[in-house]
Amino acid sequence: MKTKVSAGRQVEDFLKTLAPKPRRALRLAMKGLAEDKGDVKLLEGKLSGFWRLRVGRIRVIFEVKAIDGTRVVFCFYADYRSIVYVVLEQLLASGLIEELRQN
Repeated sequence: MKTKVSAGRQVEDFLKTLAPKPRRALRLAMKGLAEDKGDVKLLEGKLSGFWRLRVGRIRVIFEVKAIDGTRVVFCFYADYRSIVYVVLEQLLASGLIEELRQN
């Protein structure tokens, strides 16, 4: 099954804030998701159903879906480890996470 990796607006905006070296590393790691590469873990608790990609201190939250015979890895949230899970839980509780997942 073919795999497509896409990034939401928040992830793209976050990438723009990074210096060139970490930006390159993050982009390469996200592209590696298409080949099942990278430090990936299924999240638990309130965030169950989502996956995270670890690239140094940065975490990318994504979900995997099958659409028309294509496996789609959609990266919808990225931030530093120190805050990513707290912010994501708040977005989930407020219902705003759906907006991120659609962009």
